[in-house]
Amino acid sequence: MRVVIAVDSFKGSLSSLAAGQAVCDGLLRAIPGAVAEVCPLADGGEGTAAALTAGLGGVPVDVQVTGPLGEPVVCRYGVAGDLAVLEMAGAAGLPLVPAEKRDPLRTTTYGVGEVVRDAIARGCRRFVIGIGGSATNDGGAGMLQALGFSLLDETGAPIPRGAAGLQKLRRIDAANALPALRECTFRVACDVENPLCGPLGCSAVFGPQKGATAESVRQMDGWLCDFAALTRTVFPDCDPDFPGSGAAGGMGFALRTFLGASLEPGVEIVMEETGLAEKLRAADFVVTGEGRLDAQTAMGKAPAGVARLAKQYGKPVIAFAGSVAEGASACHAAGIDAFFPAVRGVTSLEAAMDPQNAAQNLAASAEQVFRLAATCRGEVAGCACRHALSETK
Repeated sequence: MRVVIAVDSFKGSLSSLAAGQAVCDGLLRAIPGAVAEVCPLADGGEGTAAALTAGLGGVPVDVQVTGPLGEPVVCRYGVAGDLAVLEMAGAAGLPLVPAEKRDPLRTTTYGVGEVVRDAIARGCRRFVIGIGGSATNDGGAGMLQALGFSLLDETGAPIPRGAAGLQKLRRIDAANALPALRECTFRVACDVENPLCGPLGCSAVFGPQKGATAESVRQMDGWLCDFAALTRTVFPDCDPDFPGSGAAGGMGFALRTFLGASLEPGVEIVMEETGLAEKLRAADFVVTGEGRLDAQTAMGKAPAGVARLAKQYGKPVIAFAGSVAEGASACHAAGIDAFFPAVRGVTSLEAAMDPQNAAQNLAASAEQVFRLAATCRGEVAGCACRHALSETK
């Protein structure tokens, strides 16, 4: 029996690969002769860089950059060959800003550009960037400045950092942008479709959670509209209404317009970079899962992405979760044939999320599921694993 295991992280408990290995341990206890492959899985959010780096055999890199408040922070990203995998939140994330200091008028994406620049200096030319969890609303202006783009005021001086600096913007010049950018490709994990400006734009929808007031939302939206209009004088094809342009305080707009990035669902990027499709093609069973399985899982989260891909090859899909919530039955329509909670009895949340307990529980649940699968034969009507097991007798 050949089993491909691609499980998202159990946030606060197990990484993607740790959760996958726990399932693998349980599988091999039930079926010692099984051939199992554990693949990293993530949706572009927290943990994506670590999961993808480890899954591709890359190495983590720590670099000191400018944080969202202008103070130094250490950002970790991953390098695998010529690929760099980074999360915007590592350099400009909301958790880096104390609650009392959150103000997108002041926070900057400059550090994100510094991470890209560091990766380019290390020979990277392909980038995967997760842009969730930002503390910023500067339209990516800070990042662009760090990469050599000139964003100038009426005197020809660089505009100040933060969204407030955009009110002074009068000219954009790409002549001094880092030359190596022309050799680079950028894939951006973006799971929102908001435009840059307007009632559904980044300022109105995401600004308040970053500390914006009603007045600063109005101001920032106007400045970003002006930024887009000025950008069009340099990049005539720019489209601030393109879905995802408003992601991460307008970072989606900057990456797509200035760096030619593609905005894609995070799980699709991870599955493609790891070559998951070819692995699923040869599998008898596919295992996926995440910390909490619910109706939201079926609406495009990572396990649903795996299930959708697996069903293209007609593979049975099993999912494990730390907890299974009301509405999880929607996952069946998303391609998950059966799902199972890892927790095996009454326990506290703290105990359930303890990494050692979580791994043991997950392995034990997987063992029992695959013991059943091993005894299920082709003549059992309605057995999801009938075809696969009949070939592996």
